[in-house]
Amino acid sequence: MQYRRFGRTELQMPVFSCGGMRYQHAWKDVPESQIPRKNQENLETTIRRSLTVGINHIETARGYGTSEVQLGKVLPKLPREQLIVQTKVSPKPDAKEFRMTLKQSLQNLRLDYIDLLGIHGINTPETLEWAIRPGGCLDEARQLQKQGRIRHIGFSTHGPTHVIVDAINTGQFDYVNLHWYYINQDNWPAIAAATQQDMGVFIISPTDKGGHLYNPPQKLVDLCAPLSPIVFNDLFCLSHPQVHTLSLGAAQPSDFDEHLKVLPLLAEADTVLPPILQRLEQAAIDALGADWLRTWKLGLPSPDQTPGNINIPIILWLRNLLEAFDMQEYAEARYNLLGNGGHWFPGNPADKLDEIDLRAAIAQSPHADKIPAFLAETHQRLQGKAVQRLSSS
Repeated sequence: MQYRRFGRTELQMPVFSCGGMRYQHAWKDVPESQIPRKNQENLETTIRRSLTVGINHIETARGYGTSEVQLGKVLPKLPREQLIVQTKVSPKPDAKEFRMTLKQSLQNLRLDYIDLLGIHGINTPETLEWAIRPGGCLDEARQLQKQGRIRHIGFSTHGPTHVIVDAINTGQFDYVNLHWYYINQDNWPAIAAATQQDMGVFIISPTDKGGHLYNPPQKLVDLCAPLSPIVFNDLFCLSHPQVHTLSLGAAQPSDFDEHLKVLPLLAEADTVLPPILQRLEQAAIDALGADWLRTWKLGLPSPDQTPGNINIPIILWLRNLLEAFDMQEYAEARYNLLGNGGHWFPGNPADKLDEIDLRAAIAQSPHADKIPAFLAETHQRLQGKAVQRLSSS
């Protein structure tokens, strides 16, 4: 395993982290007696495999159902000094409710302290305010930090880049969990801001949210050769020294194996990546045109500025992935989450275009004449059964 300094925490962080949202028994709290022995044994075997390969950062959240409780039956049996344990708790308008939930997390994990606490889901100006206002959630976390129960405090986010940058620029957080990978590089300004603040940078879900790369379309497989799409994406992310660790949501011990193939390639990234990046870019140009790729984001409104709350940028982005890389399954899953994702994945699908007039909202786009037809076409190609978020937090 290779390790990187996790910003001002000074922790030596493995370049892969063991995320805790896929090996747990349930997404809701259930009595321990209802957790199947087989599931608990798989979780423990997965954690021990993680440590065997040098991945000593174990990351979970109060919103991940039984994950914390199940980890609490494993982690106390392991050498504490060898572990970096992180959980996350969502901010609340009532700081006392946040404190109660945080204390429940610490109780679930059965550890004297955790290394990292993340304020989970600073996705909007409102949730940022809940965290940082006087007497807010961050003040509650600081009290437990003074007691030695928490070492470092950061935040996780699925929010727009400007909200992430605003949170970073408060100077109150030691690290950030955010989305950034090959198919979605919009948050690079946030990574740059975090680097300026000497914060740790943790990439959320590069394999799942980064394209369902465990089940890639053949076109993407061919474009990424000789690497698999998973290895390519890992190498792309880790070739940037500003990135410190990637979350691997392992559901079983073998899920680490493909990712570990990137380790001997890190020193060769400057040689290995360019031809793959060139092929991917050319495939996108061939499918979409160079002008569209350069300008498609210009002048697009956010969902709250759009009639029907339609998330035009996301829908056009999914269309790009569909056209360029045949990412049908991934695009369907993300598209059908629209309307059900709350502030974690905001906005609606384009299912009511005949009821609204988008002309004013998209007037600043150089492609205003094309966008309504693109939205309608994408809806026809991707519409299906509505998808719910896994986590309730």
